Amino acid sequence: MNKQLNNLPLPILLVDDEPQILKSFSVMLKSMGIKQIISVEDSREVMKLLEEQDVAGVVLDLSMPYLSGIELLTEVNNIYPHVPVIIMTAVNEIETAVECMRAGAFDYLVKPIERSRFEATIRRALEFFTLRSEVTSLKQRLLLGHVENEDAFSSIITVDKKMRAIFQYVEVIAVTQQPVLIIGETGVGKELFAKAVHDISGRKGRFVAVNVAGLDDTMFSDTLFGHKKGAYTGAEEAREGLISQATGGTLFLDEIGDTNESSQVKLLRLLQE
Repeated sequence: MNKQLNNLPLPILLVDDEPQILKSFSVMLKSMGIKQIISVEDSREVMKLLEEQDVAGVVLDLSMPYLSGIELLTEVNNIYPHVPVIIMTAVNEIETAVECMRAGAFDYLVKPIERSRFEATIRRALEFFTLRSEVTSLKQRLLLGHVENEDAFSSIITVDKKMRAIFQYVEVIAVTQQPVLIIGETGVGKELFAKAVHDISGRKGRFVAVNVAGLDDTMFSDTLFGHKKGAYTGAEEAREGLISQATGGTLFLDEIGDTNESSQVKLLRLLQE
């Protein structure tokens, strides 16, 4: 299960006049780790719902009674241009696809839709929504020109405007579910910024920091992933890895540039999954 999708703060809206289709795609979204799903059978209810509820994306059937998918697509795109709309249809016609894309559709899927194609499209749409939301939030904060979470930066003493701008940027990215890369020379305060990201994020779990410089591949794996009793000679007791200890919180890996190649491959896989 993808934890980033599991922590998605806004729901996905499914719109189709066939209950079985709604159920099928709801199951697929849940299997991806998306818990918040709103299903609507009557296309006339969509715009009213969007007035009351923010969503991260809309999956919309093209052929429906009352309001067609193309009519809804146009309305949603005009009023909520930041929300990606994915069109589903049994009509495999290039003219229809072009019309939908010109009307602002994020993507156009032809039924029956392959699961892998559906999941890939949903992930791209959510990445688009997240990135756009981050840019909008960053613009607003920079225009306001103040830091909302002063306490989170209390251990970083500065009056420099460029540093204050970094504080504002940290406030924007801290509430997302994306990994954060902090670059800087030894002693500049990378861990202080990592702790600020954790404090602002609202995560309930622990902030776990570990310096991985100098760890060989075996020690790196054991430190992060832990081991079971008897996993290797000398492993007399099971040991919980730091990843487990940081569940629901933040894991800060210091000096990752000093790890060897095999450890970096494992780290890449960890960040992807």
